[in-house]
Amino acid sequence: METKKQEVCLIDGIFSTEDAKELLLNLLDKKIQFHQMKNFSSKERFGVDDKIATHRIPMLVESKTELERFIAIAKSENKKLKVNSIISLELE
Repeated sequence: METKKQEVCLIDGIFSTEDAKELLLNLLDKKIQFHQMKNFSSKERFGVDDKIATHRIPMLVESKTELERFIAIAKSENKKLKVNSIISLELE
């Protein structure tokens, strides 16, 4: 029988604020760059914006801002951050 769902543990650990910031902001930056390139490609090839990319970019930028605020709070309180990230894949 074929598996229709898969989960992958991407991040699981306790990090200093500096390491968590570097890891998570780099991940968000890569996602933003991915959507910027998709949008650029759509404009070059078809002359129109990629609707998904133009929708996701501001959401990711806002997530990045919120994450930076949260990490700043953790740093000001001299706390470490527990980070867990599971990627869930499903066949459609």
